[in-house]
Amino acid sequence: MPPRKRVPKNGTALKMVGAQVAVLRVRKGLTQRQLAKLVRMEEETIASIEQGRRALMPDVAETMDRVLESGGVLAAGVEKLPAVDQVPLWAEEYLDRERDALAISSYENQVLPGLLQTDAYAEAVFRNRIPFLANDVVSAQTAIRIARREILRRETPVTLSFIVWEPTLRLKIGGPEVHRKQLAHLLSCSKLPGVSIQVYPLDRTSHPALDGPFVLLETPDYQRLAYAETQRGSQLISDMNEVSILERRYAMLRTQALNPEETRAELDRLLGE
Repeated sequence: MPPRKRVPKNGTALKMVGAQVAVLRVRKGLTQRQLAKLVRMEEETIASIEQGRRALMPDVAETMDRVLESGGVLAAGVEKLPAVDQVPLWAEEYLDRERDALAISSYENQVLPGLLQTDAYAEAVFRNRIPFLANDVVSAQTAIRIARREILRRETPVTLSFIVWEPTLRLKIGGPEVHRKQLAHLLSCSKLPGVSIQVYPLDRTSHPALDGPFVLLETPDYQRLAYAETQRGSQLISDMNEVSILERRYAMLRTQALNPEETRAELDRLLGE
């Protein structure tokens, strides 16, 4: 799959493109839900595009042009937008949701959750990206990830649950010293109000989430959402059936993982090694 072109998160530019989508949709006599079904997207995503909160990617623009019979207007408009930004646009809406969430549940099996990463670990993760990132890009993306940690110490604690597969805990990204400090940071975070960290051990004979990592969110208006990333993009999921499936998987993970006290003991043991 070819890499997607990035477009700006400049508010005016995104709102302009979003307004065009809305006008063309209405002219075609479609609701947001109907358009979402035709282009195989979430209704929530269509709403975000029209409101200028999420970028219209080039491949989606081409699909919408066909569905809305707009003669390539959207694809041409997206093509002319200047390329810039340090945050992948497919992640922006999730970051907005995360910032205001009442509760977050995160399962990871590749790297430690971004909210729990130390500065050095986060930088090491970005330096492992292929193609390699320039130093200024690594610095900018690391700073963005570090800023997200503010949610851990919000005045009114957020309910935060993290489940990490054991191999992720043992992977020494950045080297032994970075790994040691990261383990100590996890131990410290596990003692914060509202924070639960659990390790899913390797000795289990079953695993309810082999399809990969995901995040569950509860918004301030009590909407339940899910978020999943792939190698080249992401999906914010609002369909309640799909969210329910991931919630059930997370519930199984929690029952089979080490409990928070056992996890702290495991972190102590790894630090002792």
